[in-house]
Parts: sequence; C-alpha cells; structure tokens
Amino acid sequence: MDVKLVARTLDLFERFATEQRPLPLTELARLMDVPVSSCLALARTLVSRGYLYEVKKRGGYYPTRRLLQLAQAIDAVDPVVEMLHARLVALRDATGETIVLGKIHDAAVVYLDVVESFKAIRYIVKPGELRPVHANSIGKAIFGELSAQMQSTLAGKLGFERMTDRTTADFAALVEQTSAARQRGWSVNLGESAPELSAVAIAVSVGGDLYGISVVGPTERIEKQQHAHGSELLRLKDEIDAQERGVDSIV
Repeated sequence: MDVKLVARTLDLFERFATEQRPLPLTELARLMDVPVSSCLALARTLVSRGYLYEVKKRGGYYPTRRLLQLAQAIDAVDPVVEMLHARLVALRDATGETIVLGKIHDAAVVYLDVVESFKAIRYIVKPGELRPVHANSIGKAIFGELSAQMQSTLAGKLGFERMTDRTTADFAALVEQTSAARQRGWSVNLGESAPELSAVAIAVSVGGDLYGISVVGPTERIEKQQHAHGSELLRLKDEIDAQERGVDSIV
C-alpha cells in the first residue's frame, strides 16, 4: 500500500521529468491530480528543503540540482551495482544486447542496473522499473533457485496475468519451466511479456542474496542466439561465484 505523501512527492518529481520545464502551481496540481492547496503545501516544503525553487514570481517551480547530487552520492557507493557494473558492460559488449541486473522484491522483479545495447533496434528500460516474476527471465531464474516452500509462498502473491499466448499460465507450469531451466543452466522469456521481446537470464548469489542478470533484445535475435547468450551468462556466473569465494581467477 502506498503512503500518500510519499507517492505524491515522487509523482511531483516524475511530472517534472516528463514535462522538462517549469510548472505553475495550478498546472502541477492538475498533472498530479491533487488539490491546489495540497500541491502548494508540498511545493513549499520542498522549497524550504532546497529541492524546488520558483523560477520567477508566478513563473512556475522547477527542481534544483540537490536531488541529483543526492542520487549521485547514493549511486556511487551502491555495493552490488558497483561490484557488477563493469561485468555487465563486458557482457553487453560480448552479446551485443541490452543487459539488465535485477532481483525479486515482494512479488515483482525490480531492475537495479541497465547497460543498453548499441544496436539501433534494442531493449530500452530504466533502473527502478518493475516486472512480473512469472513473465520475466530474471524472475524465473531466481524463482528456480528458491526452496519449494519459498516458491509456493511467492507464487501465492503472483496473479499469473496472461500477457501473451506464451505467458506462463500457473504455478505448476512455472515450477516445471524453472526446474528444466536449472538443468539447462539458464532461464528464458521468449515472448512471454511482449511478443517482440525475449531474454535469457541466470541467477547469481551476491552477499548471500539472489540477483538475476539477463540478456534482452528482439525475439528474433534472442531466439537464434539463446544458447550463445546462455554460455556467456554461465561464464559470468562462474566469475561472480569465484569472486564471492574470494578466488582471483577461475582455474
């Protein structure tokens, strides 16, 4: 359940990111679908904390760089992203496709880092976006590493929404798929969330917690290269496992 004030604050910054211009109070309230009085109270609080400023009298509000500086300070020392980012870049260069790092939070996969492909037609997504576990390669890769009890508990939170005719339909099908994926070494999402989009993924343990790394791109390319991408992902998994064990190189 969302906390209303927190949700409104995030909505405010997201509106500025979308509009990319100063916004008068009345327009900001309209875009956020909140009363002008509530928007004014929020804006005044953010001005007093240095996150917004008034461009000119009745000329609209705009965010200062304070939020950016805080975000950069936080991002600079993210322990997992900092450790894995260079490896994700190398994987992007090896596969030519977009690489995503994510983990399961509650009943969804949250994307933590994204390294985009250089190809003209590619998968574009931003860190912080959420995806359904049952129709996502990272979700399925991590799900396959969970105990039977943990799988059952997680499955109870999933709606198993049918997104395409390939979407995993229920708990039994998800267990069957992920069991086969563990034998193969990697999980796939072949047009399950969108017909034109597919991915190959592995689960890795970092600091005792499970994360997923996926190679994502157009279905036609991923289907043809899934075994090659799977091999690259398994090589990366070996490197990360060795790093977690404190081994400098894999013999």
